[in-house]
Amino acid sequence: MEKRLSIKDWKEEDRPREKLIDKGSRALSDAELLAILIGSGNKEESAVELSRRILHQLNNSLDDLGKVDIPFLTKSFKGIGEAKAITILAALELGRRRKLSEATERTKISESQDVFHVFEPLLSDIPHEEFWVLLLNRANKIIGQTRLSQGGTGQTVVEIPQILKFAIDKLATGIIVCHNHPSGNTEPSTQDMQITTKLAEACKIMSISLLDHLIIAHHQYYSFADNGRIPSR
Repeated sequence: MEKRLSIKDWKEEDRPREKLIDKGSRALSDAELLAILIGSGNKEESAVELSRRILHQLNNSLDDLGKVDIPFLTKSFKGIGEAKAITILAALELGRRRKLSEATERTKISESQDVFHVFEPLLSDIPHEEFWVLLLNRANKIIGQTRLSQGGTGQTVVEIPQILKFAIDKLATGIIVCHNHPSGNTEPSTQDMQITTKLAEACKIMSISLLDHLIIAHHQYYSFADNGRIPSR
């Protein structure tokens, strides 16, 4: 029986680490980058072969990889223990945070697309629902943001007094709220519309402007403001 070559037996230019050093990280495929993270495969597969199988099972999608948890990785793939699974998830989280930091550098909000760029790295690929608020000053510059609630795959519980307290404490003159739909459907539910109406009314009493409410799902979004569904202030 022919002996399978390990990565150490490959030509140096074909090894992921050496390839990265020689040609830079952009020259590597997703599987090769993942192989560097996991370091080794199993008795039947090299790290690259195992990485290719992981990605194949997840539709060759890094977004889908970002949605899995440690038990899924360790139970589904021989050669992936807890330490390797943690390494994979940590690397994906760093990428997500880098994307978020780039978005928040655009501190002035001029349109719904700007809000989407802020929240898309946080909300597009998580399997549960979260509700966030973005605080703005009179120049529509971001002065704060926070997650207000986290739920399951369905609706989260949103406390309007909590939103207003956070805005008042930060001296915000405008707010934008945002939540995700893990189902992938960006259309607002009846409850989404009710929350928006109640929040707009409460903000008006406190002389705070509710500028928009975004629903994010699978890298797309729905804007209440763009669709004329923010009650007039």
